[in-house]
Amino acid sequence: MTEPLISRYDALLCDLDGVVYAGAGAIEGATEALEALEAAGVSLGYITNNASRSPEQVAAHLRELGAPAAAEQVFGSARAGAELLARHVPAGAKVLVAGSATLTREVQERGFVTVDSAKEQPAAVIQGFDPLIGWTDLAEASYAVAAGAVWVATNTDLTIPRAEGIAPGNGSLVAAVSAATGAQPLVAGKPEAPLFRTAADQLGASTPLVVGDRLDTDILGGNNAGMDTAVVLTGVDTVENVLAARTAERPRYLLPGLAALYEPYPETLREGDVFRCGTAAAEVCGDVLRLAGGTGLDLWRAACAAWWTAVPDTEAPAVPAIEHRARLD
Repeated sequence: MTEPLISRYDALLCDLDGVVYAGAGAIEGATEALEALEAAGVSLGYITNNASRSPEQVAAHLRELGAPAAAEQVFGSARAGAELLARHVPAGAKVLVAGSATLTREVQERGFVTVDSAKEQPAAVIQGFDPLIGWTDLAEASYAVAAGAVWVATNTDLTIPRAEGIAPGNGSLVAAVSAATGAQPLVAGKPEAPLFRTAADQLGASTPLVVGDRLDTDILGGNNAGMDTAVVLTGVDTVENVLAARTAERPRYLLPGLAALYEPYPETLREGDVFRCGTAAAEVCGDVLRLAGGTGLDLWRAACAAWWTAVPDTEAPAVPAIEHRARLD
């Protein structure tokens, strides 16, 4: 293949944290790659599980970083959470919000009465990420859930990449309430398919590519929606995670970052039991993955092709033993 990878698609559905930025700063090459989409004739949508900011706030932040963005291009889990809530609780009902002011506004705009205490006997609890959330908020949510309230989580990302490193995400906070109550929430955002399909429909896209840094949300969600997926190595997951990924979380493409969208994607070819990508080669013998030649991602692309062919169906991460050789015959 000699044409750039992005030429295969009419839209890019792009994650934010760990793909466009980490903490307050843009990831190197990311904003330039996004700017170039318009000239390539590719629509752009941002898919985010962060429910702490409105689409307008997200778009303004992206523009500050140098990325093209308008509020209508941002598809977030706060609105998706409020919409999911509306399918399970009648308008006018009391809802305890364990989350940001943005999430509270979304819930109120759906016709619910928001409260902050389980003593108000809310019909539902909605939980979304907010860096200022505290023990009292989680405790009130737990009391209400234990009393029988419908429980919605905007997302279940266990971690969130920050400039300083990896920090607890909404999924970690949701897990605390789950541990206290024994309950499990309804989940609105990634990895559920509707958020991706809504974005593609509103962009008028028929062949979108989903790009993210997390297998358990971005890649699983895109796969659930029946879309092609690409994982970038600028955020949470590593090449080792990708190699060991369970079947449902395996991406079609493995990229170093967004800039690689404008490069030809190297083919991995099979020769008998050996898979080759560039000068790299991989084969599986029993439970051992043998690797030879190549450098960088081509070696991991060959490795993934070989290992996933040998282990096509797994519901849990499958970690091979790896053996490096001078060559594979």
